[in-house]
Amino acid sequence: MRRLIVFLIALAGFGTAAADSVAFFNVNVVPMNSEQVLEARTVVVEDGVITAIGAVDSQPVPDDAVVVDGTDRYLMPGLAEMHAHVPDAARTSNLDRTLTLFAANGVTLVRGMLGQSSHLELRQELLDNEMFGPRLITSGPSMNGNSVQGPEDGARKVRAQHAAGYDFVKIHPGLSAEEYRAIATTAQELGMPFAGHVPASITLQIALDAGMATIDHLDGYIAALMPADSDESGGYGGFFGVLLADQLVEERIADVAARTAASGTWNVATEALFEHRVSEAGVVEMSNWPDMQYMPESTVQRWIESKERQLAERGFDAEMGKRAIEIRRKLILALHEAGAGLLLGSDAPQVFNVPGFSLHRELAFMVEAGLTPFEAIATGTTAVAEFFGSNGGSIEVGRDADLVLLDANPLQDIRNTRRVHGVMLRGTWYSRAALNERLEALRSLAR
Repeated sequence: MRRLIVFLIALAGFGTAAADSVAFFNVNVVPMNSEQVLEARTVVVEDGVITAIGAVDSQPVPDDAVVVDGTDRYLMPGLAEMHAHVPDAARTSNLDRTLTLFAANGVTLVRGMLGQSSHLELRQELLDNEMFGPRLITSGPSMNGNSVQGPEDGARKVRAQHAAGYDFVKIHPGLSAEEYRAIATTAQELGMPFAGHVPASITLQIALDAGMATIDHLDGYIAALMPADSDESGGYGGFFGVLLADQLVEERIADVAARTAASGTWNVATEALFEHRVSEAGVVEMSNWPDMQYMPESTVQRWIESKERQLAERGFDAEMGKRAIEIRRKLILALHEAGAGLLLGSDAPQVFNVPGFSLHRELAFMVEAGLTPFEAIATGTTAVAEFFGSNGGSIEVGRDADLVLLDANPLQDIRNTRRVHGVMLRGTWYSRAALNERLEALRSLAR
């Protein structure tokens, strides 16, 4: 652990520009406030904010600026991972690994969905550039069937998390209907968002009516697609309802999507989490993906065992997995077409979801579901800014400078979001060489 910390500290100045001014010279801009590419631009960043965007032959470059060559490259807003698991800040090696993998992949904001007290200080340290990594939005500790002891306790915990300064409340499975309602009512009274799972004790419509900020994993949607005379909870359906796939009524998808749009609740599909676990892709193939080299062997082995348990579950087979994936992709497209908000998130680190890398796979799954590359990228940029009411998400004068420089146009091929040439975190520039050095440090310690 100490070896990693010392190594990363030693790299702080390597390929890094922490100057007050940075200029991206002769770069193609993917602004994301509209579907276009602004060719041959100079983008000036000063004190962490975009201060100028102009044609390369007319936009002045500040005398003191660090100049980044953008020739034949594409500058876009940084991506947001809206369902992340951030380690305890006291577990330094795990924390450094997670934050580094996110940032090196162009992820400039994460929403931590399993919060703890150490994240409150970590959130500020990241904001102040005292630590390398993306901005952090953090939930409080999970509200679940083990942590909440009745409706009054749930309401008390919401008030305590609000007073502590957490950004939102995380809902996990196991809550009774009464506990869920008490938590939701208290959170609404305090103006504190609550998000996550739809407990089996309630229906999707109850969650929508309660005003959940986000539903994650499309939780509750499979049960909502069951025949009308079915148990409203769907009964035991396995991993996010996969065992119910052959019973679903596709004709209900449009109605469910319309009701979601009307409610104002957003969705974080985490399709990578689902497809990696239930798809036919073999564990040998997946464990040999290049990104697995950055994770400890013990972690990859646990992921292998998790997928093997899924494939061996009674009642599950490959055709059922395919059908569940097909239905979920139709749901994603229907939600998008109905105007229900979609936010990018993969749930990392989780089963075969290496932080950062899995978000690019999530983008590919969004495109496979029917979104265009522009629409998919928007779920991790402009949509996130809209959801939070924040100052990022697009490349415009006055916006926060959380940016990623790519070696190819992401609007032409969504896979080009993986071709990260460098990343700007809160106005500080990290070159590909600097990012590679950090990744190499992780790789060497993972084995």
